[in-house]
Amino acid sequence: MAGVALFGTDGIRGRYGEFLTERLAERVAYAAGQLIPEHSKIIIGRDTRASGLALEGALVAGFIKRGHTVVRIGVIPTPGLAYLALEPGVAMAVMITASHNPASDNGIKIFGDDGMKISDSWETKIETWVNSESEILNRLSGEVIDDSTAIKRYAQHLIGAIDIRLDGLAVALDCAHGAASGIAPQVLEQLGASVHAIGVNPDGANINAGVGSTHLEALQELVHTSGADIGIAHDGDADRALFVDQNGGIIDGDHVLATLAIAMSKSDRLKKSTVVTTVMSNLGFHKAMASAGIAVEVTAVGDRYVLERLNESGLSLGGEQSGHIIIREQATTGDGILTALTLLALIAKGEVSPGEISHVFESFPQILVNVAVSNKDAVMADSVITEALRDSERELGESGRLLVRASGTEQLVRVMAEAKTLAQAEKVVTSLVTLIRSRYSQ
Repeated sequence: MAGVALFGTDGIRGRYGEFLTERLAERVAYAAGQLIPEHSKIIIGRDTRASGLALEGALVAGFIKRGHTVVRIGVIPTPGLAYLALEPGVAMAVMITASHNPASDNGIKIFGDDGMKISDSWETKIETWVNSESEILNRLSGEVIDDSTAIKRYAQHLIGAIDIRLDGLAVALDCAHGAASGIAPQVLEQLGASVHAIGVNPDGANINAGVGSTHLEALQELVHTSGADIGIAHDGDADRALFVDQNGGIIDGDHVLATLAIAMSKSDRLKKSTVVTTVMSNLGFHKAMASAGIAVEVTAVGDRYVLERLNESGLSLGGEQSGHIIIREQATTGDGILTALTLLALIAKGEVSPGEISHVFESFPQILVNVAVSNKDAVMADSVITEALRDSERELGESGRLLVRASGTEQLVRVMAEAKTLAQAEKVVTSLVTLIRSRYSQ
């Protein structure tokens, strides 16, 4: 297993049975189990993929061979498991999910007793041991417990997160046949909403298949046919949410984040009048925040980096264009159901109209191209490309934005441009992509 790179920006992820095997999962658990005191309690949750059960069994085996007690939660959204990690006595929480990926993939996300993803240093220690020739020893023996009430405790947390009922609101809901399938409709209905749901019949193989936050066409059709006030789409593990308005318009994470930031600012709940986002947020978002008197702090892509900045700076709200929104006083990670409830509460109070959310700012046209290259590090250090990048930035001026970054896991360079017109963005991106391919084509 020498040389296997395990962790990306969101845990371990790959094709089940090829990269992510039961053997790898057991070794990951055994290695992680060495980082916490003996006889600790570890909780394990999963999304609805068929491979989740086998990987759960392998993780359980690895942990109990370190003498730990493992509590199996069953199917639960990732943010639900992170919430439960805060309960007394829990030392670690492990989520089995590949988020928005197809059912053929799976993954492992590890959280500490603070409900946050484990540190880079812990990831490095796990990876080092997994790649070593060390054997799994079975000198200790832990136990396995099932907790069928855990999902109910998370549901109660969500219901208590807003201070108004949702009676009279008609909601179209797409759960991607994933972890939100059982809990999201139930929570919305308990709060009084009328729910029209799709993507709530997981069979182990249909997660994210033509539904969910990466396939919004199904939700757009449901909003149209049901006459719903708003549509909500989750991904496979429900740590994100995207929305559709009454006219079928897509509401991305930038628009949700802007709407929540402005509302929180007006009620003096936005700490330091500052919101956190990533380098991928639209230029229109930045201009809207400036107009509202809200400062913006920018991080690398990944909700873990958003969370780190929230904690470091003592801030209350952050998120990504992809729909990961962190409401820090109520969550330690992106929570799609919590995000939806918070937005619906604003609608129920009359503070926000569903039709206004997608117009909270005008998005600048954005073009993103992933360029396969022979050496991504060489591309980023190339003086010719750097000079071309500077020229393009000067051409765009203050009315546009350019971002070139290397992928964290693949030999890819991502080229993104925003401009006042689509034609201008396309021109800049095409020029840079052509140059990069001419020098570093695979």
